[in-house]
Amino acid sequence: MSSLALRKAAPAAGTTPGTAQGPPRGRIALVPTLTLLFGALYCLLPVAWVVIAATKSGSELFSTFTFLPGTGFTQNVKELAAYRNGIYWKWMGNSALYAGLGALLSTAVSAVSGYALAVYRFRGRETVFSILMAGVLMPPVILAIPQYLLLAKADLTDSYASVLLPLVLSPYGVYLARIYAAAAVPEDVVEAGRMDGAGEWRIFTRIALPMMVPGLVTVFLFQFVAVWNNFLLPYIMLSDDEKFPITLGLFTLLEQGSNTPALYTLVITGALLAIVPLVALFLVIQRFWSLDLLSGAVKS
Repeated sequence: MSSLALRKAAPAAGTTPGTAQGPPRGRIALVPTLTLLFGALYCLLPVAWVVIAATKSGSELFSTFTFLPGTGFTQNVKELAAYRNGIYWKWMGNSALYAGLGALLSTAVSAVSGYALAVYRFRGRETVFSILMAGVLMPPVILAIPQYLLLAKADLTDSYASVLLPLVLSPYGVYLARIYAAAAVPEDVVEAGRMDGAGEWRIFTRIALPMMVPGLVTVFLFQFVAVWNNFLLPYIMLSDDEKFPITLGLFTLLEQGSNTPALYTLVITGALLAIVPLVALFLVIQRFWSLDLLSGAVKS
């Protein structure tokens, strides 16, 4: 073999024979790393501002550096708790009611509907699913006015039911439940239950439902966060501020802040405290996501 052929066949210095040549891996990973860091900074910067601003008194809020902590957090919490005989905690309780009960009802409806669409074969199934998918793509603002008119006909506006009822059916929750049920509930397990003489409801509650728990926890969390942060529906449905959720209550405080600047500190402190239940909920239920797809039932 000639010396030219040997030089072509020999690997480059510092490389392993048989490996593909290309740019260093560190250089390739730099771009997505920087993109993720920028995204994290973009999302966390407003949260950091709220945390720091909540520590400032009314005089410090507009006179000190933005990210310099203040000394008035304890006083802000006391003033917020005392405002209108503690109506802030009433708003927090209303949000917990709307989000907790609404998410539970929505998750239950999504579980039954998603399981039925995934397991049973019936005429019009795909049509029903297509309509649900259209509901996923429908912006909530389009449905708010028709929902108000329907509930006004039933004389249910300005009531807790006017906020809860439109939240029971979540097209996105049904979609997630169907996808998860199709992946987590094997058909042979369902057939085995039928051969053992179990009814359809018993198969769903005793066999399929435990398999669907991780997916339903996700549906519950998504729905809870969506209802907790919901503003438009309560704004349209409610006029009694005793029934306001936290989002609408803080909005009314913010509007009054244009005439009473001292209320700005209460709005910021209230916004910070409103985040705490969401963080606590995520920390409590995240362990359910580690469950196996077929936990609680016989694996196929």
